[in-house]
Amino acid sequence: MDDEYDVVVVGAGPAGSTTARFAAEGGATVLVLEKRQEIGTPVRCGEGLSRGLLDEANIPLDKSWIAAEMDGARIISPAGHAFDVDESKAGVEVGFVIERDLFDRALARLAAKAGADVKVKTSVIALIKEGEKTIGVKVIHNGERKDIKAKIVVGSDGYESQVGRWAGIDTNLKPSDIMSCFQYRLTDIEPDPKYTEFFIGSGAPGGYIWVFPKNEDTANVGIGVAGNMLKNGGEVKQYLDNWIAKNPRFSKGKQLDMVAGGVSICAPIDRTVSDGVMLVGDAARQIDPMTGGGIANSCMAGGVAGKVAAEAVESGDFSADFFQRYEKGWRDILEEKLFRDWMAKEKVVTLTDEIFDKVISALAEVDMTNITVFNILKAVQDKHPELVKEFEEFL
Repeated sequence: MDDEYDVVVVGAGPAGSTTARFAAEGGATVLVLEKRQEIGTPVRCGEGLSRGLLDEANIPLDKSWIAAEMDGARIISPAGHAFDVDESKAGVEVGFVIERDLFDRALARLAAKAGADVKVKTSVIALIKEGEKTIGVKVIHNGERKDIKAKIVVGSDGYESQVGRWAGIDTNLKPSDIMSCFQYRLTDIEPDPKYTEFFIGSGAPGGYIWVFPKNEDTANVGIGVAGNMLKNGGEVKQYLDNWIAKNPRFSKGKQLDMVAGGVSICAPIDRTVSDGVMLVGDAARQIDPMTGGGIANSCMAGGVAGKVAAEAVESGDFSADFFQRYEKGWRDILEEKLFRDWMAKEKVVTLTDEIFDKVISALAEVDMTNITVFNILKAVQDKHPELVKEFEEFL
């Protein structure tokens, strides 16, 4: 590990490794720092991934990190009405259920192959500043403190990002813009082998329950609940336990592991850069507010960040003004959808179980070629116009 790099990337998740790869391919010297001793663990993810991302982010398909291939997604209302979404039309992460730890390591290998250095068990404890400009990071590696100079620091340090806070970028979240999540990996159960399943309604207030099959008798079974609908953290697990106990397909399942964490489900934030700093992935609040899915968005934004970082190194300009290329680039790809999905989420959390039943029942009768918020609302409007009055701004 040298004392100076063009780019230091904090966090070796999908956003960080993708940023590092594209920056290194562009000719920059790059260091990726991961605080854990093993990239990808512990897994804090439902582990869904869209097929289309592989082409968009130039990620080679590797069977080693694919647990199951899905035909699509099934959305299920409280009364059991189901709406099946073909994977090619879904626009959500349903193409593969992956082994997330292996996937993250594969992305890190791609970054390393492109020329990036990767160091694990290295905690970033502060930014090095020169006035308002960031010029490096302070780290602890193998118990030793060290300063690493960098022309650019990329914060891809996730939901609890400290890089953004240290850089003076406002990434604060309201309780309603946080999804508190809890997940088991259950075996000896009966998942659908070809569909990821999403159960909506009051069983998961402000969120949903998911079942992502890993094989014929094992699945990730998890829940997300809006933060403003919780009185204490233990409620999230209790909601999931109650749902599992009432569902004969899962009630006798054996727990192989459990994970808990938070996900941002906010509108796009105003700023993701400062002098010498770019934020990517959940650190930049680029997670889809409706689904809580973040792998695809992180990789796409990471590709933009890496290319802009390489351009900045070539030009010698590491200012927030130059990084507007990154702001424009990721927002052109993601911002409109993120904002519309956030507005839709704000409305959806107010719906009752009865309305969810009517909506899913109506959608089940429609042959929809492209799943978007607009098309869903139009389909519901045809059968239950009274249900979409609150959503007229989307039509």
